[in-house]
Amino acid sequence: MLNGVSLDHLRTFVAAADSGSFSAAGRAIGRAQSVVSQTIANLEAQLEVTLFERIGRYPQLTSEGKNLLADARNVVAGADSLKAKAHSFSAGLESELSIVVDIMFPQRCLTDALSSFKDNFPSTSLKLHVEALGRVAELVLNNQCNLGITGTLPFPPPGLATESLFSEEMVTVVTPASRLAIRNGPIAFRELLDETQLVLTDRSSLTNGIDYGVQGTNVWRLADLSAKHAFLRAGLGWGHMPLWLINEDLKEGRLVRIILEGPAAGLLPFQAIYPTNRLPGPAGRWLLERFRTKS
Repeated sequence: MLNGVSLDHLRTFVAAADSGSFSAAGRAIGRAQSVVSQTIANLEAQLEVTLFERIGRYPQLTSEGKNLLADARNVVAGADSLKAKAHSFSAGLESELSIVVDIMFPQRCLTDALSSFKDNFPSTSLKLHVEALGRVAELVLNNQCNLGITGTLPFPPPGLATESLFSEEMVTVVTPASRLAIRNGPIAFRELLDETQLVLTDRSSLTNGIDYGVQGTNVWRLADLSAKHAFLRAGLGWGHMPLWLINEDLKEGRLVRIILEGPAAGLLPFQAIYPTNRLPGPAGRWLLERFRTKS
């Protein structure tokens, strides 16, 4: 009997699965725990399937629940996209656009795009934040920013739509005086154990405790990319950096590229993120397209 299944049923189901408990789901969607529990029970009755095992402190998804979760998520996301698209048709030009950009995003691309934005949308005020890792997605999720550009967060959380933009090359560098710089061929992981790796730290609860690109055991964590750049040039350690930022250092010999065994630093793919229920308006869409062309 699927005729009685509503979008509210499915939204509550997804919230409960993502939150890990009925009380947390209630807080996420603004409902009492008892309402969440009753809504889930009604959905189970409609589907004639048990979605959660109510054993222990927290409900656990059954195998059937796990199987149906992706379908429920797709229905909810589709409905949100439909509403967002309809809203974008009726909404006019944004009076204000608030964006958050990953700290690794090429500075020249950002400056050129915003210079053109100012000329094309003089009546739209702009707020710009620059953050790293999970903090980019966090500012979009909590509605502080309409739009985010992320590169160091590979898996944006539920509730955010994504659009691919472009990729930038990442390289691993040290000073010429480092013993790592005089090695011929790839450097083995064991040779890094006594060397200091410089990495960006996270200021967000979304990815706190999750390390991206950390390969050493002696790690210095820095909250600022310019500080990491300065420390690398001072010979305080080795690290992965975007090529656009240290290209002049490589040309002038202040830093040298090294190759490590295993996966290389590779490419950093940038993507736009925004709430699934709130698509970018005309100014935001123009800015995304300008970023995508990098010109």
